Amino acid sequence: MSEIPELNCEKTRSSIVEFIKSKVSESKTDGIVIGLSGGIDSTLAAYLSCEAVGKENVFGITLPSATTPTEDNIHGIEIAQNLGIDYREIGIDSILNEYLSATQLDNDNLAVGNLKARIRMSIIYYYANQKNYLVCGTGNKSEILIGYFTKHGDGACDMEPIGDLYKTDVFKLSEFMGIPTEIISKPPRAGLWDDQTDEAEIGMSYNLLDQILYLYSEKDMKTGEIAEKLDISADDIDMIITKIKRSEHKSKVPESPLKTIL
Repeated sequence: MSEIPELNCEKTRSSIVEFIKSKVSESKTDGIVIGLSGGIDSTLAAYLSCEAVGKENVFGITLPSATTPTEDNIHGIEIAQNLGIDYREIGIDSILNEYLSATQLDNDNLAVGNLKARIRMSIIYYYANQKNYLVCGTGNKSEILIGYFTKHGDGACDMEPIGDLYKTDVFKLSEFMGIPTEIISKPPRAGLWDDQTDEAEIGMSYNLLDQILYLYSEKDMKTGEIAEKLDISADDIDMIITKIKRSEHKSKVPESPLKTIL
């Protein structure tokens, strides 16, 4: 049984739609651009964006690389077509290879994966600038809390519509909104290197992760209390707490020294 309160899907959907509308209105922009990975987060964000500002004011971009699962790229395009939004597919391998050739550094999965995310975001922002659109983020609360995103990559955006939803709630809201089963049922993955999956990289299922995050961040429970309540190892909880603390810088404005000097 989950420790997280049951999501009110209708209320959540309405609140997020109003949030998106207000952000576009406040910024005096004309619409939204969103990167479509073919995964559940970007798909849900796209559905909500279309409901908020109309499909004619949403632009999607798929940005595959050699490590992008073919299924994911197909799903990204299908979602754009199903929603009836304008979209473009841009492969990033040639751009990535130019970077790697220029730097002449040994390839490292994490560094190259982060570079891919930053290349993608630079293209997304180019279109946003050209169209006077806002960039819609696709991060959920689970990933934001533990820093499971690329700083200045997929973490760069003008708003995070699903940023208050744990990953397990993303699944619930997606089902409520009628997102295709094939999107919901496949394993979450970023496709930044071959055979990558989110849960393997994080080290546990999203279901367990979300319960730890809820009890730690919202109920202020200590490691021992969480371990007893969930009947799991304290080491697993400490691993997640360490991720939270180490990634705090990712969500903060870069600091300057004035306050520490005075």
